[in-house]
Amino acid sequence: MARKKQETKPAEDTKLRDYELVVIVSPEVADDALESRVNTITQFITGREGVIGDVEKWGKRKLAYPLQHFLEGNYVLTRFKISPARCRELETNLKISEEILRHLLVRTDG
Repeated sequence: MARKKQETKPAEDTKLRDYELVVIVSPEVADDALESRVNTITQFITGREGVIGDVEKWGKRKLAYPLQHFLEGNYVLTRFKISPARCRELETNLKISEEILRHLLVRTDG
């Protein structure tokens, strides 16, 4: 019997890619708690071998439509690099947070 050559997968999941994350945090969250929430997100990324590029706090803005009965929310934009496999874990954590009304994670590199 002939043995098949075992195919090796390229290390695509370990390569760091550029991402942008926009998070809308509940307006009921105090400023110091908002800062703590942003720090939690950045620590999550850096704790999983990611690199934070930039964090922009856009402040409270009016929402286009009500989210969980809120008419405004605190917007935060984070630019970072992380492996694609870790993005799924990040999104799962963002979905279970009660303070985060919505999030959008977008890959920015080619």
